[in-house]
Amino acid sequence: MELNSFASKSMSSSEIVRVGRTCSAPLSSFRHKFSVKFSTQFKCRRGLLIRSYHSGASDNSPLANKALNSVSPNIVAAETSSYGINGINGSSSTSNLFSKNMRILYAFDDEYGGVVIDPEKLPANPYSFVSSLRSSLSHWKQMGKKGIWLKLLLKQSDLVPLAVKEGFQYHHAEPGYVMLTYWIPEGPCQLPANASHQVGVGGFVVNDKDELLVVREKHCSAANLGLWKIPTGFILEAEEIYTGAIREVKEETGIDTEFVEVTAFRHAHKLAFQKSDLFFVCMLRPLSTKIVVDDLEIEDAKWMPLVEFVEQPLIQEDSLFKKISDICIARLQKRYCGLCVHHMISKFDGKSSSLYYNVVDIQDINCFGN
Repeated sequence: MELNSFASKSMSSSEIVRVGRTCSAPLSSFRHKFSVKFSTQFKCRRGLLIRSYHSGASDNSPLANKALNSVSPNIVAAETSSYGINGINGSSSTSNLFSKNMRILYAFDDEYGGVVIDPEKLPANPYSFVSSLRSSLSHWKQMGKKGIWLKLLLKQSDLVPLAVKEGFQYHHAEPGYVMLTYWIPEGPCQLPANASHQVGVGGFVVNDKDELLVVREKHCSAANLGLWKIPTGFILEAEEIYTGAIREVKEETGIDTEFVEVTAFRHAHKLAFQKSDLFFVCMLRPLSTKIVVDDLEIEDAKWMPLVEFVEQPLIQEDSLFKKISDICIARLQKRYCGLCVHHMISKFDGKSSSLYYNVVDIQDINCFGN
């Protein structure tokens, strides 16, 4: 007997809630049409999730069992595993989860009492996404969760406005995704803000002839037009400061170098996109001499006598550039000590870190710090 014909004749004790993706009639239509009342009991037979109803007949009535047995055992409730029901999201049991007719999105708990939603397992259908998101938020509120992180991939961009309408806020965006957040508790949001800084590096490279490696950029502000400067750039994601300086020098000039130390760093605010900026000046030792200019960014590059570099009007007129030059010259003359890099592992996170500090072993001192 077909399920639809059975349902049209009687809804005495049970109704199939999910049969893979083949059950097209929504629960609300059954409830409205037959005026059945929900119960909190479930039955699972042959992979089918069954919600029990009360309309005067017993759950074990022959008619109910006949309906179950008439469905092929190959049809399974595939969607019951699509919303994090196996103890995920703080749910203690599938029965407790589905007793509230909720579809909980796949997610995992973060260490701060929040939830991170898995973007790879989000429903592709906008209606299903909104329905599941609402149910999930309700569930997580009851579980006492705090911050909700929703990462939507580029291919899921049509879901962004739907999430915003449900109360999510923009957090940050990268080339392949946008991150949104939702703060559940009352009061100010305590989720960490987006990254506040960009990090730049500059390579101060002097050869054994007291010549500084300098470049003239193709694209620069009118104020810096014609200026010979040290190679600079931004470090990449998960890149060390010292390796970033080595890479930038190599990319712009073709010169191989090794890191000596950080001689100084600058901290400025409200620059590009209103971000703060950290700029590290790194003393590098040249390992090659032949210059190969990067045609995309650099107009020219050369070895310039250090004295000639310092005497440039734009250097002399700018107190910041002049001070950096004075510090680097003092370092070359061993009148100043910069910050060397040391690799350390902390027990707090078990990860390797680069700690920059001045020399502490008197036997290793080759300069005199002030």
